[in-house]
Amino acid sequence: MSHPLRRSHVHVDAAVERLERAILSGELRAGARLSEQALAKMCGVGRGPLREAVRTLEGRRLVERVPFSGVRVTQLSIDDFQQLLVVREALEGIASRQAAECMTLAETRELRQCLTTFAKRIKKDGIGSVYVDGTQDNDFHVQIVRGSRNKWLEQLLCRDLYALLRMYRYQSATIGGRAVQSLQEHEAIFSAIEKRDPDEAERMMRLHIAHSRDNLIAQMKKDLGTGKGNAGRARTR
Repeated sequence: MSHPLRRSHVHVDAAVERLERAILSGELRAGARLSEQALAKMCGVGRGPLREAVRTLEGRRLVERVPFSGVRVTQLSIDDFQQLLVVREALEGIASRQAAECMTLAETRELRQCLTTFAKRIKKDGIGSVYVDGTQDNDFHVQIVRGSRNKWLEQLLCRDLYALLRMYRYQSATIGGRAVQSLQEHEAIFSAIEKRDPDEAERMMRLHIAHSRDNLIAQMKKDLGTGKGNAGRARTR
């Protein structure tokens, strides 16, 4: 007979996984208020495990508490995105530079395998299979950050930025064939790292992030104009 505490953890983990997938896929849209009763039904858990799951997602910055309104899916303005992605461009550029200098041969082989797997999954299951189901261990960008051997970059990017931006990476990649272009840019970044060319690795990563940023911001502004926008609908300072 399983221990009640262990069963509770299982329920919490299952609820976290279900809610995270709903947020990343857009089933729960940015800015949407979250009803405890509806979420408990969606996840098939009681309110205790659900509240623990919501606290976990708060830590990942995927949901936020709003005074007098309860909990909602995190919503960023267009200005928020522009600022965050400028920061991301700079930090990932540095990470790529240091990865080109520090990654071992085994790590570059793992990075190549990551690219191969990424391409196969997109071809077979679509881009959503990567950004919704993907883990940090098989994420191209995360592997580069870890390969930089810079614990501060890893903390800032992997803990603080990536969880918040992950749902929007999914949205960006699904716009206008962006996934194909992204694969080509990943290949260029990998090539520079494999050749131990830090200047080129930084340049190609910054270019890649800039293209993604421009693509996403343009789509957000378009959606805002047609009333379909998620982020950016609430405010553009």
